[in-house]
Amino acid sequence: MNKKIWVTTPVFIIFSIVMFVMASVSYYYNTTIFIIELLAAIASAATVFLSTYKFGNYVSRIIKSASGAFSIMNQSSLDLINVAAIVVDDFGVIMMCNKNFTQKMCNNEDKIGETAAQFIESKDIRDYFNHNGIDVSYNDKWYVAFGVLAENGGIIYFVDNSLYKANSDEYLLSRPVVALIDFDNKSEIERASDENVCDQISIFIESKLQEWATGMKGFYKKLEKNDMYLVVIEERNIQTLIEQKFKILETIRNIRINDVSGATISIGIGHCGKTLRECELRARQALEMAHGRGGDQAAVNNGEGYEFFGGTSKGVEKRDKVRTRVISAALEEQIRKSDKVIIMGHRFSDLDSVGAAVGLWSTIQKGMDMDAFIAINKNQSLAGSVISNIEKSGLLDVFIDEHTALNEITERTLLIVVDTHSPSFLEFAKVYKKCKRVIVIDHHRMMVNHIENAMIFYHEPYSSSASEMVAELIQYLGSDNLTRLEAEALLAGIMLDTKNFVLRTGVRTFEAAAFLRGKGADTVEVKRLFSNSISTYKTKYKLVSEAEIFNFYAIACADEETSDIRIAAAQAADELLGIENVKASFVMFPTKNCINISARSLGDVNVQVLMEKMGGGGHQTMAATQLKGVTMEEAREQLVQIVSSINSEQVQNQTESAGAESAFIEPQQ
Repeated sequence: MNKKIWVTTPVFIIFSIVMFVMASVSYYYNTTIFIIELLAAIASAATVFLSTYKFGNYVSRIIKSASGAFSIMNQSSLDLINVAAIVVDDFGVIMMCNKNFTQKMCNNEDKIGETAAQFIESKDIRDYFNHNGIDVSYNDKWYVAFGVLAENGGIIYFVDNSLYKANSDEYLLSRPVVALIDFDNKSEIERASDENVCDQISIFIESKLQEWATGMKGFYKKLEKNDMYLVVIEERNIQTLIEQKFKILETIRNIRINDVSGATISIGIGHCGKTLRECELRARQALEMAHGRGGDQAAVNNGEGYEFFGGTSKGVEKRDKVRTRVISAALEEQIRKSDKVIIMGHRFSDLDSVGAAVGLWSTIQKGMDMDAFIAINKNQSLAGSVISNIEKSGLLDVFIDEHTALNEITERTLLIVVDTHSPSFLEFAKVYKKCKRVIVIDHHRMMVNHIENAMIFYHEPYSSSASEMVAELIQYLGSDNLTRLEAEALLAGIMLDTKNFVLRTGVRTFEAAAFLRGKGADTVEVKRLFSNSISTYKTKYKLVSEAEIFNFYAIACADEETSDIRIAAAQAADELLGIENVKASFVMFPTKNCINISARSLGDVNVQVLMEKMGGGGHQTMAATQLKGVTMEEAREQLVQIVSSINSEQVQNQTESAGAESAFIEPQQ
């Protein structure tokens, strides 16, 4: 009934009259045709009459029902209501409306007989009879629609609350947002250039940040401590910043003075807090997350989760070892307070995880004369060669399973987690939950879901590996008892995560390797730890040979699960990076109940960001994820869509950058 029924009724009446005329004409030509047409005309007239009569009674019944519900007896009484009101039938057709409705909502147009769906957001009219008011928008105004049910329809009236809605929206949009900004690598730039150049870069960063804050009509303040900046803006600016993907990061990154460049900032955004203090606390947490993920990015914290933007730069190595010395002193203190120490890594432990654990075990067990164990699932470990070498040397009590570890735990037991900081990735979750004293040592970029109850959270995303971090720590804790086998385990962990000193290597990486070499680590023996069986070798090269290149990304899919598929997939992902024009590689393989993806890059692509979009994580050049409840085809399609979207964003950013001037200052004479 989208049209007015009584507008169509005259058409049917005219149609019936025409049929009577045609029957009359047929009387002179053919009696049979005349009788047929006459009967049809009578039937048509009777149908029109009955339909009009029934519709009139139907309208009258609805109006009387609604009138009885509201003590309204006629149109004039309905017009006395001070808000817009309509009477509708069960199908939502407007039977009657008052002047307020016609004037305020219809621009004096007659809407009787039309559907009420154009004025309400729900097509089901009954929704308005089952609620105490529903917000609707019509003609750029906001109303609260109230409905009261009658026998064969009901009445809906609209209360104009546009002013309240505008005030409410303005309140929400003007809520304060706190941004804390840190000059990530000022100390590194100071070392690489003279003081004058560093000061110029600092001044330029300050001017750009002040310009950025002023453009959003915000408040800007340089904090005296630690080269940090405070910006307070309004909630209305957040969406714009997100859409622009925090272009200020790229602006700072493009600063170049006297051929010195590479300055980066980290931004922590806190919003949706009830008070300014709460927003400031969230901003600090967000800034910490940005630092933990390598810097050069913005983290937005709304109290329910984080969003991350940027993070395309490679992390800059922190050459200062003061923090390592402080951490080692705190670590030793906690170890001395314990009755025993359990060391645990991540599921499907690799050479880095096991190497770091072995290094700590040696220092604690032999150097400090404390009981220490490594909790590990040997059947699922990818570092079987290291475990085998340690046990062959006569150290049979080093590695324990979950059941034994749970029995060893007491109130004073210390758990040291290495090479991961996420509870969901731990080797044995029950061991972690039972231990009340926890320490974390990890180098992966910070994840939102991280261990929060750690007494010491030693997190260095600039470090190449957990083995490098442990090699530095044990130099302060005491390394006299470190044997050749243990030094080789640590060196193997470093070589694994750096791809034989190619990726994420810095001065401290080679210093740690030199220290381990001095402890007797044999590079030939370390190389043997990476040896594969012939079946693993065949599986790896089968994956490489069947890989496809998609927009500078190599994607390979394994047909079935094999006993060595995890090792083969990881190595195949590394091999694919050697193909010309491949910026990142992804190897997909099935296990019992999920599809696994192993991702690698040489640093041009942040595979951690890609894997996070699929529920995983990792490092900028090495990441992974697991997808449950999907087929290989579905998982591949999901990966292709994410890679395509990231690639489109990069092309767009490159186009925008080509049209914009980079921040460049001519050298001073």
